This record gives sequence, C-alpha cells and structure tokens, in this order.
Amino acid sequence: MPFVLLDVHGVDGQDPWRGSVAEQLRRSLPRFAGLTDREVLTASFALHDAQQVIAAGLGFASWADLEEVPPVLDRTPPELQRSLAQVFVTDFAASLAFYRDTLGFDVVFTYGEPPFYGEVARGNAAFNLRHVDETPFVADRRDTEQSLSVAIATTDAKTLFLMYQEAGVDFQERLRTKPWGADEFVVRDPDGNLILFGSLRSAARTTPTPPPTSPPG
Repeated sequence: MPFVLLDVHGVDGQDPWRGSVAEQLRRSLPRFAGLTDREVLTASFALHDAQQVIAAGLGFASWADLEEVPPVLDRTPPELQRSLAQVFVTDFAASLAFYRDTLGFDVVFTYGEPPFYGEVARGNAAFNLRHVDETPFVADRRDTEQSLSVAIATTDAKTLFLMYQEAGVDFQERLRTKPWGADEFVVRDPDGNLILFGSLRSAARTTPTPPPTSPPG
C-alpha cells in the first residue's frame, strides 16, 4: 500500500481521484496543509510519508504504533446465500416458454439479443437457462443413469405431478414413493434435461424414536 501511494504521488493531472489523494495527504501530513492539489502531488514524498498516511488512516499516530498493534481484521467467513444450477438448452426461446407456460415458473431475467441466458424461478426454487449449440450430455446416458440437471423440493409432489400430467408434461419417471420416504417424479424438458420434483412424506420428516426397553424382570 505505501508503494501505491508513492506511484500515485508525483503524477500530475486533473482526474478527480488525484484530488482525493491530495486531500488525504493534507489531512495526514501537516507539511502539506494549505497547499494546492498540484503542489501536494509534485512535492517531495518518501516512503516514510506514505507509511504515515496509512497509519493515520487506520487511527494510529505513527507507523511505529501501527507495527506494534496491527489492526484486527474481521475474520468472519462470508455467508453463502444461494446456489443456482445451469440448465443447458439448444433452443433458448422454446425452453423459456416451456418452463414459464408449462411448468409455471416466472422469468426472473434474460440476457442477450436475442436472449441466450436467463433465470427462472417458482417459489424459492430458481435456476439458470444457458444456450449451447450442442448438448453436453452423452446420448442415452442421461436417461439410463438419470443424470439430473436440477432437483427441486416441494411441499406436495403428488399434487404438482397431477397438475403437470394434466398439462401434458413428458415424464422421465412418474410419481413414485422412494425407500427414503419421499414422493418424487422427474420431468423431461424439450432438450432432454431431467428435472426432479420431490417432497418428504410427513412420517419421514422426523426420525422415529425407538420405544423404551423394559428393564429385565
């Protein structure tokens, strides 16, 4: 950081940010008080001057004080907010219409002219659509291995399945109750992407407590 200030100092110009640098130097170094921006930026400026500016900006009287008590940095890890799957489609307009008109998603945004990227959302579920010239999936392997593009949790998979069935949706797997206690089905979009919808049955939402063992009589 001191070397950045040294690089900036001594370069003449009218850019607004240079004026802000000159103002910072006037606040931190008494010998610059009362000088114009040009005078500040063309005056002699050594490494110890830059160190003094940084120390003053952090609330220390001198660089030596800063070295004795380094500032405590906030080490709190950043919070991750959400993740979005990328669904690859060869016909962006047709796919957008499918997710909007058939599956009931809202279009959050599209980008490009014509659009080639966008986001769709329904409730708290959201993912991106991205145009590609060719699908990245190996032919037939997607279905045989059920390679999902998105998995979405819902409050009632059965009702949603019936709604999609009435709308004529193509199912890669119809509604089934899985061994882990979830009702699930898989939709196939116009590009063959597999979208899973599922909900846990009420009995599977909590781990059952085993009955107490009677003491030996």
